[in-house]
Amino acid sequence: MGMRFDPQLANAWQRDFPLLPRPFAAIGKQTGSDESAVLDHFLNLQAQGVIDRIGPVFRPNTVGASCLAAMAVPPSRLEEVAAHVSAYRGVNHNYEREHRYNLWFVVTGRTEPEVQWTLSCIEYAMRLPLLRLPLLEEYHIDLGFDLQTGAAPRSISSRSALELTEKDKALAGRLAAGLPLLPEPYAALGYPEAEVLDSLRRWLEAGIVRRIGAVVRHRRLGFEANAMVVWDVPDREVSAAGARLAADTAVTLCYRRPRVPPDWPFNLFCMVHGRERSRTLGEVQRMSKAHGLERFRRAVLFSRHCFAQRAASYG
Repeated sequence: MGMRFDPQLANAWQRDFPLLPRPFAAIGKQTGSDESAVLDHFLNLQAQGVIDRIGPVFRPNTVGASCLAAMAVPPSRLEEVAAHVSAYRGVNHNYEREHRYNLWFVVTGRTEPEVQWTLSCIEYAMRLPLLRLPLLEEYHIDLGFDLQTGAAPRSISSRSALELTEKDKALAGRLAAGLPLLPEPYAALGYPEAEVLDSLRRWLEAGIVRRIGAVVRHRRLGFEANAMVVWDVPDREVSAAGARLAADTAVTLCYRRPRVPPDWPFNLFCMVHGRERSRTLGEVQRMSKAHGLERFRRAVLFSRHCFAQRAASYG
């Protein structure tokens, strides 16, 4: 029998992970434990699939490039196509959702041409057309929310004009895969420890890094009624609507992507994570009313199955 899930560690350390040479010792001191016990617990949580990794969550398209894509896959081919898509190193999320477009995945890479090449390879190999839905405007992207209350805190970090150098991007690409679960993880990356810590502090301040901490696999913890909600909002109104929606603590992701007529008329996206379908639908209804979205066409795409969830690959 595996080690029992402790919400104090997996929940409390989704953000504000210590930027100290021995972070697990610092957590142990705060929680009345010791470094070895904390490390063992995180290793167990990772082995059980409760957490994917511990590390920074980067603002989209700062380290490399990414694109959301969707396919309408015949049900008889879904397992085959999903397995093919998940086999690409650049695919870091791959989900079945309730819609004619039933397979949704994110492709990452060092450059935009690399991402588009991967998408073209998938499209050609599977003989199925793709919806390509790049990020146009970000309102809230974090995915770190309280596992007990469901509330998603908002980032208070600024967005500066800081751009990553090629050296920065190499370090960021290494960090995106997660910190090694060792007593001195920042010193084990092949870079000077002080440089790693200083870079992370600067990137947090600039908003390039959203948070540093445990990246949780929510479905393993009972969050199975998760829905991607999409609206067709007039272009002149979408930015204001997205900002209103992003301020709602029930929203874990919120952004604008392009319409792809005639098959995909929606341009405002958000995610709502929940344990029960009825409660998630209730939240969607409440949000639509509260934020002036009831008059717009809407679709709710519940997640059915997770085929892949892993760190973005930029190398």
